[in-house]
Amino acid sequence: MLIRLAHSPDPDDAFMFYGLSQGGVGPGPYQFEHILEDIQSLNDRALRGEYEVTAISIHAYPHVADRYALTACGSSMGDDYGPMVVTRSPTTLEELKGMTIGIPGKMTTAFLTLQLALGKGAFEPRVVMFDQIPDEVVAGRVDAGLLIHEGQLTYEKHGLHLVVDLGVWWKERTGLPLPLGGNAIRRDLGPDHCREIARIIRASIQYGLDNRDEAVKYALQFGRGLDQQLADRFVGMYVNEWTLDYGDRGREAVRRLLRDGAAAGLVPDSSVVDFI
Repeated sequence: MLIRLAHSPDPDDAFMFYGLSQGGVGPGPYQFEHILEDIQSLNDRALRGEYEVTAISIHAYPHVADRYALTACGSSMGDDYGPMVVTRSPTTLEELKGMTIGIPGKMTTAFLTLQLALGKGAFEPRVVMFDQIPDEVVAGRVDAGLLIHEGQLTYEKHGLHLVVDLGVWWKERTGLPLPLGGNAIRRDLGPDHCREIARIIRASIQYGLDNRDEAVKYALQFGRGLDQQLADRFVGMYVNEWTLDYGDRGREAVRRLLRDGAAAGLVPDSSVVDFI
């Protein structure tokens, strides 16, 4: 059975699927085709149910819950860290209101969380490819930038100033980690295939953690502007025990984020979140 496995071309996802893509983990009765696209494109494709398994932003889940369930493994959690807002000069969170802010996509969890922090409609979002946001801020084409992926580790090289780390903001507000992304599996595969595919993905994550040095070297080719030390740090931030399984706190974090988003009128109500 062909399973299209779509994920972002980033070091953490590359690390996660190292075992499966490089033969360290057997594919079972499946032929996995790895498809690499940025997270906003994956969110858009998930709305149409295009891929059997796909990385998605947690923000996108309520929009695709009729077609997809979340796998219990594969999450990217920011535990007291996460997406960051940066500016050219020191700025407060309150001063961001009314600004034009470069964002990596309107379905990203980073955008949802920033709206929770500032208020719906409190700023002017401008969608920019995630790896171009620092340059857009430096050039003055946007007032501030919302950084995801490795931009969280490299923004200081651009001379930019941190306004808020949304993972810290969320942890202070809720006591929970910030659930940024996950893997979603299409329900029409049936429960048996869903469970077996989730098991294979979990085995691939475990293989990367068990063979960390080799997996980081492999992931480094997907790290824009990262050396091995920074790549290892980035992978450690987003592939860890939360990635093997959300656990009770991780599941509660997903439900809390989506409840808060629904209460603020930012996402449809998603009272039931399924984990496979």
